[in-house]
Amino acid sequence: MSLELTAPAPEEPSVADDGTWLECIACGAQFAPFEDVRYTCDDCDGLLEVRYASPPTWDDFEGRGVWRYNAALPFEEGVSLPEGATPLHEVPRLEADVGVETLRVKHEGMNPTGSFKDRGMTVGVRVAKELGVGRLACASTGNTSAALAAYGARGGMETLVLLPAGKVAAGKIAQASLHDARILEVDGNFDSCLDIVQDLAARGEAYLLNSLNPFRLEGQKTIGLEILEEFHEDYGSYPDRIVLPVGNAGNTSALYKAFRELVQSGALDVDDVPKLTGVQAEGAAPMVEAIENGWDETRRWDEVETRATAIRIGNPVNAPKALPGIRETNGTAVAVSDEEITEAQRDLAGEGVGVEPASAASVAGLRKLRAEGVVDADEQVVCLTTGHLLKDPDAAFEAGDDPEPVPNDTEAVLEHLAE
Repeated sequence: MSLELTAPAPEEPSVADDGTWLECIACGAQFAPFEDVRYTCDDCDGLLEVRYASPPTWDDFEGRGVWRYNAALPFEEGVSLPEGATPLHEVPRLEADVGVETLRVKHEGMNPTGSFKDRGMTVGVRVAKELGVGRLACASTGNTSAALAAYGARGGMETLVLLPAGKVAAGKIAQASLHDARILEVDGNFDSCLDIVQDLAARGEAYLLNSLNPFRLEGQKTIGLEILEEFHEDYGSYPDRIVLPVGNAGNTSALYKAFRELVQSGALDVDDVPKLTGVQAEGAAPMVEAIENGWDETRRWDEVETRATAIRIGNPVNAPKALPGIRETNGTAVAVSDEEITEAQRDLAGEGVGVEPASAASVAGLRKLRAEGVVDADEQVVCLTTGHLLKDPDAAFEAGDDPEPVPNDTEAVLEHLAE
């Protein structure tokens, strides 16, 4: 089934529950949303999306945070901490340095557990309760585990997380541990962890809450709704481009879905849809490879390495949703070096915006595309930063300035400062 941006709103099938159902993006098969646990299509194993008979308009939204947008979600409310309503920072020095008309930074690190993953979990854990499952599980490079552990704890549910041994920032493991998740360190990379979690889910041992789960992406699409609303309030227009880090490509898929539903309802003109622009680290860039080569699918990278641990992923499961999102919004994808990521992390910190390395990839990618002439000087751009500085304190310390030892004496301190 086509994912064209201009496709009309779907007709409600008999399997729908209060105007909501699941639909396969590959073959179009439709399923009831909450009768059975289901992650992919029964018929062809394709990815599923949540569909709505009546996509919302701006007038349907009220309140604050993720659940302001409940008219675009499967429920009126979820298991909430609460989440969303993150800042859209002005960064004037960085804006001038990059050389675009407008640059704003959407800082998802200001969610309750410090990353955008909270938006997906507030919906996903609510669905788990609706389905009556007992154990929640995920594979993670860190942020997913922290969010799942917190929201599972909030919902009073058992949580299991699988992490690649030695590859997850300490701040993220600490979160999952404190929220009482059971943490299994796997001798393999993230994609190996996800293979195991999918197998556990298939055997009915746990409810999978990675972004393969279509309900996770419903919460994440509220990032796009917030960006459009706040940007329009400030400028009377929508951004030309949204630049975002890409790991499993869930946010790219989710934002594209948000924009399609707004176009379907008539709330957003197709010409106002921002160009979705993905950024990956050079050591983990299968999406960029697919875009540059015009492929319809990504090819798995078995060996991936980057200091941006949150996007150290070689097999993005949401690529079938994200690749059309980039192409049909006239966006692109670019790979950046770890050195470019660190420079962007420092530049954001210089504006008072503290992010983990993967988050800074969006700014590094924008800078590279601007230098190459792909992004024009008159563009209005939003960069998405996905995780807080303290998610990876070791990386922050390495990127920052070293402490300067001084004697225990005021005059000596003054002399040191004068030097």
